[in-house]
Amino acid sequence: MPLTDPLYTRNMTDHQRAWFYAEYEHARKDEVIGVLLAIFFGGFGIHHFYLRRNGLGVLYLVFFWTGISAIFGLIDAFFTPDRVRRYNATQAIYISSQILADTTFSGPTGPPPPAAPQCSACGGPIDPTAAFCSRCGTATTGSDLRLKQAT
Repeated sequence: MPLTDPLYTRNMTDHQRAWFYAEYEHARKDEVIGVLLAIFFGGFGIHHFYLRRNGLGVLYLVFFWTGISAIFGLIDAFFTPDRVRRYNATQAIYISSQILADTTFSGPTGPPPPAAPQCSACGGPIDPTAAFCSRCGTATTGSDLRLKQAT
């Protein structure tokens, strides 16, 4: 199993890095399987479906009866390893960007969340720009709002 370039996990914590490798192992494709699919089932375009290139897969399926797609499938067997590597790199970039964008697992790094305005009559959350509480209908003004820490 080739190791993923540490470029994708450079700014991650240990927990995020473990999460990345788990997701990447699930999403990555194997070059050998891609080549074997291109050699044996290339006429049907299965190797394109394997790399989620569904448009080309359908095109190969439409023309499989001519035999031309079988020839292209054999030719594609030589290009498949590079396509698989590009697919895996794209998946690694996508997974790392999603993990770095998700702040759920990064832990508390900033100040606490701002206080949420609440209605003085019912205690429910209200929109600071609203004239009335959407929960109880009480008129709200700037002096009527209580600020409580969000729990």
